[in-house]
Amino acid sequence: MATVKWTMDPTHSEVQFKVRHLMISNVTGNFPKFDVQVETEDLDFMTAKAKFTAETSAVTTNNEQRDQHLRSADFFDAAKYPVLSFVATKYEKVDNDSYELFGDLTIRDITKNIKLDVEFGGVITDPWGNTRAGFSINGKVNRKDFGLVWNAVTEAGGFVVGDEAKIHVEVELIRQA
Repeated sequence: MATVKWTMDPTHSEVQFKVRHLMISNVTGNFPKFDVQVETEDLDFMTAKAKFTAETSAVTTNNEQRDQHLRSADFFDAAKYPVLSFVATKYEKVDNDSYELFGDLTIRDITKNIKLDVEFGGVITDPWGNTRAGFSINGKVNRKDFGLVWNAVTEAGGFVVGDEAKIHVEVELIRQA
């Protein structure tokens, strides 16, 4: 078997999250500065060694005041913890194109093993001769498990920020020569 290295195509990949605001709607954010590194045995992604990193100082929700708050010590504390990471530890096949991906997510130096649902889009050769693979990844975590505990109570007794963060990742990988 040959080891195959894959790098992320940044123009066809994205990392988003959604968190409840005032318990009535969702705010969407993303990490525009991230990287994915993958090694497989041949083209078998069940053998993948995968690592994801994102720069916490780049988090954006399209609202500068909220983004600065997310970068502060109340949330990601980007000055002290500039990177969050995920390292894959186990894969389980659900059906033909669906998998469960387990791995260690680290935010603010707190590491928890989480489960993500993966839809495998397949492997193709693009018009320029590059081998590409695509994945849609979804999951959810409790932000408080990672030290992201800031919240406020509204006059009505509700909370400003929900505890659950939904994760959505689209990643397209390119096989390296």
